[in-house]
Amino acid sequence: MLIRRITGTNWNPSNIEFHFDSILGTPEMIREAGYPVETHVITTEDGYLLTLHRIPGGNDSLPVLLQHGFLSSSADWVILGRGKALAYLLADQGYDVWLGNFRGNIYSKAHISLSSSNSTFWDFSFHEMGIYDLPAMITFITNKKSQPLHTYIGHSMGAISFFIMASERPEIARMVQMMIGLSPAVFLNHMKSPIQYFFPFRRELKIVAQLFFHDEFLRSDFLRFFLKIICDQNITGEFCINLISIINGDDREQFNNTLMPVILNHFPSGTSIKTLLHLIQTFESGKFRKYDHDRVKNLLIYNSMEPPNYNLSNTTVPIALFYANNDLFVSIEDVERLYHSLPNVVDMYEVPWSKFNHVDFLCAKDAPKLVYDRIFQIIRGENLNNVTSVK
Repeated sequence: MLIRRITGTNWNPSNIEFHFDSILGTPEMIREAGYPVETHVITTEDGYLLTLHRIPGGNDSLPVLLQHGFLSSSADWVILGRGKALAYLLADQGYDVWLGNFRGNIYSKAHISLSSSNSTFWDFSFHEMGIYDLPAMITFITNKKSQPLHTYIGHSMGAISFFIMASERPEIARMVQMMIGLSPAVFLNHMKSPIQYFFPFRRELKIVAQLFFHDEFLRSDFLRFFLKIICDQNITGEFCINLISIINGDDREQFNNTLMPVILNHFPSGTSIKTLLHLIQTFESGKFRKYDHDRVKNLLIYNSMEPPNYNLSNTTVPIALFYANNDLFVSIEDVERLYHSLPNVVDMYEVPWSKFNHVDFLCAKDAPKLVYDRIFQIIRGENLNNVTSVK
């Protein structure tokens, strides 16, 4: 209330719009939007404490789990605000909405015995997210609801981890009735984002992370503060908008400039340097496989000098794949390759906007019309026999 009164006074002579969500965490944003919210802390088999945020539905509501991508958090699904964000639209239609947080982000930065200042805490990649984090979340939700998970929706790395779980923990995947992958970053060898030009410096990045950040990928609070300073130097936020466009794909028409303070409040949310290195490995190898340590360690762990591939044919749950023409991270060619590797794809949907990019799945002004309407059609089981034919 104090903040509301302050922001309503004349302290802001430049008349810069203040976005209240730019100072709130995910539960507070949900509550501010007028929805009930619950916070659950669960423990993985290897001791990480993960936070699940929930917008509870009624007794007979169907559970849906939304899972964020690289360096993100549960906030991804509510950033667009009431009437537009996917989490709120699902809640409005009566679903029981669960928002996951992977190990190492701001909501899941704890362990039963390890401190986050210990490098051992950060010894994980999206492999562990697939074999430990998602099974813990899905098991908790299904036990709580006494029914299978109706739909899993994963963006980018959130989709990667699901396919790892399906490969390595098929008994958990069978507890899910439908999976929707938004820009699934399983294969990355056709990546067009200029961020790839930093990949050859992965050894230097690893050394910096080891020396200064205990194997954390930089430090999320430090990096958020740094980005806020850069963006605040230009009132229009043009620098940050240009940066987002260069990295993800230019789509100025779909980007709401007033969301920038909200995005910077939640991104980056933290992860390990090993997660980044595993993504770089996926790009360079052109293969969807386990983490490549070195030949000696690979022999000890995998009984092979090369890390084994994940078995995508184990993914028997019905899958819908969403992709965009202007996504500089996940190309159409790589999504088509994923389709041909999966046994049960029920929809292959290209977003009907030529400039739609990687983050538009979460932040685009017209995401409800361009993406979410299709999601609702799929999870309601409407016209599944007549969905867009795959290429």
